[in-house]
Amino acid sequence: QDNRYRIAPTGEFSSPRDIADVVIRPSMADEIINLAESMSTGSQRSSELIRIGDVANVRRGYLEPPFTLMRYNGEPAIGISITNSAGVNVVAVGRAIDQRLSELIPELPVGIEVHRMHWMSDVVDGAISGFLINFAEAVAIVLVVITIGMGWRMGIIIGTALIGTILGSFMLMAIFGIDLQRMSLGALVVALGMMVDNAIVVADGYMVKLQKGMEREQAAIEAASLPSVSLLGATIIAVMAFYPIFASVEDAGEYCRTLFTVVAISLLMSWLISMTVTPVQCVDTLKGGDGDADEDPYRSGFYQGYRGLLVKAIRLRWLTIGSTVVLLVVAIISFGNVKQTFFPDSSMTKFMVDYWAPEGTRIQQVAADIRLAEQHLLKDERVESVTSFIGSGPPRFYLPVDPESPNPSYGQLIVNVSDFRDIDGLIDELGPWFRDALPNAQLPMRKYGVGPSNTWKFEVRISGPLDADPAVLRRLSAEGMAILSETPLVGIHRTNWRERTQKIVPVYDQKRARWATVSRSDLADATKRAFDGRTIGLYREGDDLIPIIGRHQEEQRQMISSLDTLQITPAMSVTPVPMAAVTDGVKLEWEDPMIWRRDRRRTVTIQANPVPGVTLPSLRNSVLAEFDQIEMPTGYKLEWGAEYEDTVKAQAGLIPGMIPTGIVILSIIIVLFNAFRPPLVILATIPFVMIGITAGLLAFDSPFGFLALLGAMSLAGMMIKNAIVLLDEINLNLETGLDAHESVVQAGVSRLRPVVLAAATTVLGVAPLLQDVFWIGMAVTIMAGLSFGTVLTMVLVPTFYATFNRIRSPEATLATG
Repeated sequence: QDNRYRIAPTGEFSSPRDIADVVIRPSMADEIINLAESMSTGSQRSSELIRIGDVANVRRGYLEPPFTLMRYNGEPAIGISITNSAGVNVVAVGRAIDQRLSELIPELPVGIEVHRMHWMSDVVDGAISGFLINFAEAVAIVLVVITIGMGWRMGIIIGTALIGTILGSFMLMAIFGIDLQRMSLGALVVALGMMVDNAIVVADGYMVKLQKGMEREQAAIEAASLPSVSLLGATIIAVMAFYPIFASVEDAGEYCRTLFTVVAISLLMSWLISMTVTPVQCVDTLKGGDGDADEDPYRSGFYQGYRGLLVKAIRLRWLTIGSTVVLLVVAIISFGNVKQTFFPDSSMTKFMVDYWAPEGTRIQQVAADIRLAEQHLLKDERVESVTSFIGSGPPRFYLPVDPESPNPSYGQLIVNVSDFRDIDGLIDELGPWFRDALPNAQLPMRKYGVGPSNTWKFEVRISGPLDADPAVLRRLSAEGMAILSETPLVGIHRTNWRERTQKIVPVYDQKRARWATVSRSDLADATKRAFDGRTIGLYREGDDLIPIIGRHQEEQRQMISSLDTLQITPAMSVTPVPMAAVTDGVKLEWEDPMIWRRDRRRTVTIQANPVPGVTLPSLRNSVLAEFDQIEMPTGYKLEWGAEYEDTVKAQAGLIPGMIPTGIVILSIIIVLFNAFRPPLVILATIPFVMIGITAGLLAFDSPFGFLALLGAMSLAGMMIKNAIVLLDEINLNLETGLDAHESVVQAGVSRLRPVVLAAATTVLGVAPLLQDVFWIGMAVTIMAGLSFGTVLTMVLVPTFYATFNRIRSPEATLATG
């Protein structure tokens, strides 16, 4: 009438038992066949009803085989991966999640526990806090050095300029949206010593002019104005030393890009403060104005000792240059003994164990093997937790690590330890245990890296044409694998094509199959139903739809030998036919489970990691000649990949930025001096800094990596900056009427204290970075290189200047006369 009603019949499944109680009804074809049989034989089939439960076991279960599994400390687990939105502070996100979890955990059912596998907010907070402590230590060291070297009043002036530069840099970083992270904070520490250099030059010049009797205001004006242009040019040159990394389009360039921007902001801010605030502070803070204009401010033994050394170096110029050339040759040869790396390992308190069973291994077997590893690891008191991922890698929770693609024969354990210093010892102990307990699997262990990193550090790619024969590629890769097997420097090695696997091939006989009306689809349906099972319905449980799978019993699915008797029901028949009736037997064949391509060319990659304590360059150099001897057929080629390729690309990525950098630096030097000889003097001096770099890296046993390369580039900028100010001082002395030789010597004496103090502040300022495994290579490069570079600036630059300009020593002139 006026209402509309929904008709809702009963009969929906409410439990798996309901499925078992479903009555099986004969199909129309069954009824026809039954009727025909009864008419011919006079017998009738029983009309008894049959339930599904009478012919099948109905149970609830998980997907078999599972796609992936996860365990935490051996217990089944579900991983939840959460990340911050772009531009949001990850530490604030972590605190918000902490608060919400504290509210949710009490509401969870008994037995459900929440554990943190990796808490990035804590890691970042700890790293930033620790780095800020290092930064504070560096600032304190710089201020102490200035105070000791120039007095407490000068320390206040330089310290004020330094603090003002840092605060101004933070303001500009906030304006330009530069976050506080590893690279931006590291850039401030690296630039710390250079920040005070301009202020030191101005303040030292003011003091010297006061001691000569100049009025305070005039002294301040001249101390800032006379070197202002040269200091600005030198500052821009120091900034441009970092430009190549900013211009790089490679991953390493993207990772380190803020080095340039932060250094540029801080150094230009330091120049601005030194030209404005520092002179005013000098007038207000430093006493003076009653000095004697004829009194030599450099009469102390420190200056006189240096003066005598410089005079001898210029007089014996060829001996001076020759001895440094010999040292440079020794340094270049010795550099071959320096360890090479790309980016260092992280100090994270966790490491990874990759589990690779032979290709084709069931995921259930992988899970069982990994359980053995879990149990062994959890017995070690150094291990806090073990998280296992089976069938695929974990969610990407750490940017430099790419998770492995899904693979039933793969698993990964993430082992958390109490102290990262225990990791090396654990890895050394686990290697033999894994070989004994899990001899059929490969278990490479690796630490997390900082910056771009690779799962396999050593890779050789062998590629062929688009339709290259896989057998040829496997033969060539086998030659490479044999080479690696012979070297003691390599650890676990493999190819990315993995092992070949077997497949079951029923040989379909078309003639017999046609007579039996069995198609290939019927054959495929039967095998699918027997082993993996087929979806025959859906069971609704609340909002979830759970598939109903029909398949053979477990013991039947484990027996390939019964495949011949597998019953196949044709599409238009109800009479089953055994598989043997439509096939010429069942055989096993080998196949390539995966074929990788690169640039559309079939490519097999040989992958390996060096044994602990051996760097990639050492491993590569040990096998390079043998790999070069592998004969490649026409159309095939061999390429080096992984860390070597990344290093080459990262270094090559610096070249586009080096060209404008070189042009800007040379242009500034030529404009400042309006001559071509000063650039030659500076460029002739720079290579000798290699002496200090090599000595420092060997002394600290520190590898030379990408960051150390950046340190060497910044070191060149510092050297050029000091050399420019020194050469500018020589020109100022020449303008006052001093002869050429005295102008060179006097310029060195007058620049001695600023250069030494600036070098000391830079060297000691980066000393706190020696505690950080990420920055140690750059820190050692700058400390050792600049320590020796200061000697080069104060001795070799004047010597080269005198040589290039044919300035003769007074003693030589007298002897000639």
